Amino acid sequence: MSMSVGSDSGDEDTVMSEINTTPLVDIMLVLLIIFLVTSPVVLKLQNVKLPIEANQVTKTKPEDINITVNREGEMYWNQTHIANTDELFKFFAEQSVKVPQPAVKVRGDQATRYEAIGRVIYTAQRAGVQKVGFIIEPPDKG
Repeated sequence: MSMSVGSDSGDEDTVMSEINTTPLVDIMLVLLIIFLVTSPVVLKLQNVKLPIEANQVTKTKPEDINITVNREGEMYWNQTHIANTDELFKFFAEQSVKVPQPAVKVRGDQATRYEAIGRVIYTAQRAGVQKVGFIIEPPDKG
């Protein structure tokens, strides 16, 4: 470390334009030590039990409505093509008055736009369908 003790010419009135960074470094080291000591204490305060992933197979009922949406956004009920959302609405309205009400399960292609799936869900909501679910492929456990 070096220290400045005035000027070489002996003139005492010169102004030092250098910033002394030693106190700043000292404060930063103290704050770092305090942070390192207190952070494990803060992290151990709350014990939280996280949920465990479980893939439960649901049993498909024959009265459930399976709607398939392909990557172009075309809708199918079983193997029957549904031309537009008005036709889908009529179908949902007929099914929603049944007791017990059947569940609608949407099976969408991975490359399908969200808009196409959203139209199916919105149409089911307008028709008064209470249960809407998605059929997905479970991830590999390996």
